[in-house]
Parts: sequence; C-alpha cells; structure tokens
Amino acid sequence: MKPAAAKRLRLAVGAICVLLLVVVLVAGWLYWRVRASLPQLDGTATVAGLAASAVIERDALGVPTIRGHNRQDVARATGWLHGQERFFQMDLLRRIAAGELAELFGARAVPRDKAARKHGFRALATKVVAGLSATERALLDAYVAGVNTGLTALGERPFEYLVLRDAPVAWRHEDTILVIYAMTMDLQHEDAGYERTLMTLRDQLGHDALAFFAPVVTPNDAALDGSTAPLAPIPSAKLIDLRAKKVGTWDGTEERVDPGARSSGSTSLPSGGAGSRSATAQGQRLGVKPLDRDPFPLAPRDPDVVLGSNAFALAGAHTASGVAMLANDMHLSHGVPNIWYRASFEFGGKKITGVTLPGAPAIVAGSNGSVAWGFTAGYADTGDLVEVEINSIAKSLYKSPDRDEFIKIEERKEEIRVKGAKPVAADYAWTIWGPIIATNERDRPLAYRWIAHDPAATNLTLIEMENATTVAEGIAVAHRAGMPAQNVFLADQAGAVAWTIAGRLPKRIGYDGRLPVTWNFGDRKWDGYLAPDEVPVIHGDASTLPGRLWSGNQRAVGGEALAKIGDGGYPRPARAAQIRDGLAAIARATPKDLLAVQLDDRALFLTPWHKLLIDTLTPEVTAQKKPRAALRAFAEKWEGRASVEAVSYRLVREFRWAVHAQVFSPIFASCREAYPDFDAELLPLEGAGWALLREKPPHLLNPAFATWEELLVAAVDDTIKAINKSGVTLPQGNWGWRNRARIRHPFSGSFPWIAHWLDMPPDPLPGDSDMPRVQAPGNGASERLVVSPGREQEGIFHMPGGQSAHPMSPYYRAGHAAWVRGEPTPFLPGKTEHTVTLKP
Repeated sequence: MKPAAAKRLRLAVGAICVLLLVVVLVAGWLYWRVRASLPQLDGTATVAGLAASAVIERDALGVPTIRGHNRQDVARATGWLHGQERFFQMDLLRRIAAGELAELFGARAVPRDKAARKHGFRALATKVVAGLSATERALLDAYVAGVNTGLTALGERPFEYLVLRDAPVAWRHEDTILVIYAMTMDLQHEDAGYERTLMTLRDQLGHDALAFFAPVVTPNDAALDGSTAPLAPIPSAKLIDLRAKKVGTWDGTEERVDPGARSSGSTSLPSGGAGSRSATAQGQRLGVKPLDRDPFPLAPRDPDVVLGSNAFALAGAHTASGVAMLANDMHLSHGVPNIWYRASFEFGGKKITGVTLPGAPAIVAGSNGSVAWGFTAGYADTGDLVEVEINSIAKSLYKSPDRDEFIKIEERKEEIRVKGAKPVAADYAWTIWGPIIATNERDRPLAYRWIAHDPAATNLTLIEMENATTVAEGIAVAHRAGMPAQNVFLADQAGAVAWTIAGRLPKRIGYDGRLPVTWNFGDRKWDGYLAPDEVPVIHGDASTLPGRLWSGNQRAVGGEALAKIGDGGYPRPARAAQIRDGLAAIARATPKDLLAVQLDDRALFLTPWHKLLIDTLTPEVTAQKKPRAALRAFAEKWEGRASVEAVSYRLVREFRWAVHAQVFSPIFASCREAYPDFDAELLPLEGAGWALLREKPPHLLNPAFATWEELLVAAVDDTIKAINKSGVTLPQGNWGWRNRARIRHPFSGSFPWIAHWLDMPPDPLPGDSDMPRVQAPGNGASERLVVSPGREQEGIFHMPGGQSAHPMSPYYRAGHAAWVRGEPTPFLPGKTEHTVTLKP
C-alpha cells in the first residue's frame, strides 16, 4: 500500500474510532441521565408536612402499601409516589383537559387544544378547588405537596422531558380537578355528538326513522328491571324510498337524494349491479366520527370499540363465603403506562385497596374491608343542546327566557401557547347555557348545556367511599360525588349488593333531552340536579335475577327511572345479557368463578350472523367464484368464540360489518351530507338490521342491488376483499393476528426506533366488543378485579402494563403477562421487596 493511501486509511480508522467513542460517550451519558430519573425504591426521603413518618412497601409487582399516621399523611405519600412514578402521565391528563398540549408538543397539538379550550376547564377547576369542603381541601393540599416533593426528589427530571428538552411544571391544586375533567371528556360526548346524530336523523329521515333506527328500549335489552319494548315499525316508502331516491324529512317535506353522490367519506355506494360496492368490512364504518381527528400525542382510538366496562355483584346468598362479591373490569383506551396505579392505604386501623388515578389522591375502585365498589360507563344524558334565538337585526344578541330583552353573546378569547412558534388565538361564543357548538337545520345556533361546565358538579367526595361500612352508606357517597356520571356497583360484608348512578344528574322539566329544544318559554329547562332520593337505585332483591346485578353498559332501568337518567347512547345489550346469564348459572360463586365470567369470549352475539353467512354461501353462489367456496370452507369450522386461533370468528365478524355497510350507508347518506360527523355507530342498529334482512322491504334496499340476496352476496365479496387487503392469508390471518395488542407509549409513534423498548409486546389477544372479555388492540380491560369486602386476601386482580412509567424500572412490565393470559394474581399486595420511609 502506498504511503499516502496508508495515511488516509489510518486517518479514516482514527476518525471512526473517535466517532465510535463519541457515540459510546453520548449513549452512556444519556443512559446515565435516564437512569437517574428512576423512582426511589429503598431508603429514606424527607417529605415536609407529614404528621409522622410514613412507610411505603413495594411487592414483586411494584404495588405499594402506604402506611401513614392519618389520611392526610397517606395522601401526601400517595402524591410523592405519583410524582416519582407517573408525573408525565399526569401532565398529559391535565394538559388534555386544559388545552395546553401545544406548550409541550408544538403546533401539531393545536387542533386538539382548540377543541378543549372551548370548555374553559382550567378556570372551572380553580372554582371547584375554591368550593371544596375543608376535609377535601386538606387532602388535596397534602397530595399536591407530595407530588411536587416526589418529583423534585428524582435524581433527574422524568425521561420524557429529556426527550422533549423541556422541564416539568409543578403540580397545582386545580390540576387534580383537570384530571377529573380529562376522564369526563373521555367518557362522555364533549361535543354533543350523540344528540347531534339523533337530531340529524330526525331532521333528514323523520320521527318514524328515529324511532326505528334509534330506539332507547329494545326487545332484547338486559336491563336490571327486565324492561323491554317491541321494535318500532319499519319506516314506510312514503318517508324513505331508496329505489326512487326519495328521503322524507321530519317536518313532512321530501327531498331527492342520490345515495352514492350525496354520501361523504369512504362508505358511499355507487349505483350498479350485484357486486358493485364501496364499503368494506375492514376498517370502514357507517359515518363514524373519531372524537379526536388527530389525537396526538396519544394513539388514535380503535374504531371498533365503544368505551365502557363490565361490573357485576353477587349477594352473599350466591357466594361460597356468604359475603357479597364484586367484579369490575373498566374498559378504556390502552397506553403506556396504564391509566391506573395500584395501591393499598393503611391508616387509623383502616385498609383500603384498589386503583388510583395518577393526579388524584383517591382509591377510585376497590375495597375498604366493609364495602367494595366499582364502576362502568353509565351513558346517562348529562348534556343538552339548546336552540338559541338570535336577534334578526343584531346577530350578536340572543333571547333569554329570564328577560324580555335580548342579551349579548359572550365572546371568550383564549391564547394557546405553542412550543417553537407564536401563540395561537382561539375565540368562542358563549351563552348563559354554554358554548355555541353547532347550528340546526334552520341555521339557528345550538348551545351546549353540559353538566361538566358547572363547578358545583365536580368535587373530591368519592374519597368518602373509603369510610362506607354498608351498601346504604356507599350509595349516599355516590349520590354526592362530583364525577362523570357512572354506574356504580356496591357489595358489603353483610351480603348486600346494589346499583345506582354516581355523580350529578340534571333534573329536566318539560322534555327528555334526546333532541335540541328551545328554552325561551320557560317550560323546558333544567331545574337544578336530581336530589339523592330521586336518583334510581336497585338493590339485589329488586333485580329480575334476585341477588345478582350486572352491567355491560346496557340501559339499566326503564320507565320513570330511565326518564331521570336519560339516553346517552346505550351500547348493544348482548354483552350484558351474556354476563347476566353467566351469573345465573353459578350457584355459590368463588372469585375464580367471576373471573371466568370476565374472561368469557364465547361469540353468542355473532352466532346468528354465522348462520346467515353459511345460508348465503349456497352451492350456486360458491360455484360462481372460487374464493367464495374457500370462504365457506373456513366459515363452516365455527369456533363459537373469539379465541386467538379462531378463523371463522374473524370471517363472520367481517361479514357483519360488510352487511351493515351495504344496508345502512345509502339510508344514512343524506344524514352524512347534512352533518359530516354523523355517527351511525352510536345508534342501536342491530335490531333494525335484522328486521330489514328478515322483512326485505324493497324501498330500503340499497339501489346497487336488485334483491336483498344480491346484497348479502356482495357483502361476502366485501369480506373476501377485506381479508385479502390485510395481506395475510387464512388460516394464518386468524383472530389473534387481527387482534394483536397495540399498547403504546405516547413517544413510540414519533420515535419508532425505541418503540420496542417503550411499548408492550404485540401479543395476540382473545375477546371482542360483544362479549364479557372485551378486547381490541388499543382498548379493553384497563384492570380486572374480583373481591369480597373483608376477604380481600382471596381477591383477584389484573392490569395491562406495569406500575412504573419508567422503562428501566423492574415494574415497567411486571404483571402484564398475567393480564394477557388471564391468569389470577392477588388483589392484595404481596411480600415486601422494597421499603421507603418518608420522614417529616
């Protein structure tokens, strides 16, 4: 080698070595800084304000037992733990509610911030804090101080802020209330989407269509009081005639509609012969509107899932121990870390165990030794659209029912700070009823009267559930609690069980709240909130299945009780019915018996659809196309459950979506035209769909087909195309392949090269929406618990993800595998592995 070449080689080798050394040093420096932010597991720490030393003991899963001198010390220690383990998660929750994500993430988060700012939750949270009771304020003071002490005690700021090159902002009292508002936004319609969908359906298709496609009470309901109602008649051809392209409106006028040309989005249907299509089963819905069009920095919500939960309770007469038993699995969007943080509190001779929500000092669901409690989404109607009468000359004025004159629309101006860019201004129009969020078919503004906008409807009273000794005392706490309206199930040591609604409910006068009305005449309004003795309650002995209560988010009651709760868009009752029937089959239940009900993945809901698919695939139909024959061969091997290896389950599920798309897309085309966010999946369409398939009314047949049989065959072809589009052939593309876990950290999408380090494994998961074992890739059981108060040592608990939000922590994934497999793990914390003593 020539000397010049050798010299160049030595220089290149030297440069590479220097570069590698720099990379190693930088990687080591980053590793050291990330590791420095690990929470403290052992030793002592100073926490000012404690009345006496508090002890935190962690077990093998990182679940803490917090022992304090009094409840305030426990709140302070809980805050310290949350600040150490989950601060970034807490920060996201408060920023989501306050509309302050752009301060941390930049311009991409501005649309989401604008949507949140119209509610003014930060100002409301400040008012809520000012109105707290002395006891609640003292606990909040202790918790907030504990959070900030725990955060600053870390050797380095949480690693997420290192990545973002930013610093965490100290926790404030109102931030805890913002966490409650973030849950409210997740569990309720912050944009009145359900009521706007009902309004559009009424306006475009008429009252008869509203009664048929959107009934509140249906024939197959699984209400606790046994209430049902027959399905309304199919709307006549005078109102809707797709063959003549005529659609009736609610006030009797008619308009001509081209179902293909007028529909918006991917579910429009062009005219044509059998087999023409534009709606597939996979991933395409009937005008579904995601709540967050760009949910950054969180993962988008799975479009196949309606959030909800399961809860059921057995009276002591139906348990092996003679003590009442509660099961609860709350279904929410999955993420890393999980929404819940497990804990056990010990103070003053009491022991309360369950899940906390980082950002708040309470046990949200759990057991205190005397009473166990758990929640499901109640789908109560807590918000109404009010038609606003604008002055015809001065458009900034509107009429108030309390005054003869018009009053001025309030203009609220917000400034959204944006990281790396100039602030963005956002303006909102407010009335005495709430913000103006839409207009109706007559272009009149609609104001949103939402219970969340009233600071009197939010508080920390749920903490008092820790002191309840009977079901009756727990009910009293639930009726005073300021929280998103939820079904609450209670079980006590004496053997009693009960259901009621926790949180405040509006007391409506003159209307039912399903559709927008004017409040200008004083005969329709809210007359405050329901008094505690007005809120419906069902005890175990009043159930249609005595001693057993259940919830799969179905409508729980009918008649006068339903009128008080209202209609917030109840999900299909199939899951609740399967839970009910599962409980009926158990004589003397153990915790493992109730866990088996929670893990029930039998496909009872899809069994009739399997029969329809097989009946559609006649020899004549399969002979026309080879893929149809192959589809039938797989479909015939019906597993009857949503197991990970199931193939026919996936096919039948896809077929159902394809049929619904072909049936309902042209019917709702004018609705989507009038309201692009029209969400037909909020409607209880299962009964209507089967009625149409059974009766085969010509005037409601998709114009693309000559017969209903042709439509079903086209749905079969849609199913084949959806399967083929996935890129994985059968049987490899089974349900487990389709239903793989997608439990992701907020950073994994922006930094894919570290996603494997941050995310949970992509495990194939059994279960689906219409069975007790609810599971989708990004949604499902955020926890599972089974417990009898006073016998907590026999209880069972599962949770996706781990306790810690730090990927270097031994508790980042601890317990996750048991959740995936459905293996029982203890409800109570286990043997102590680490101890931290907090000293005043």
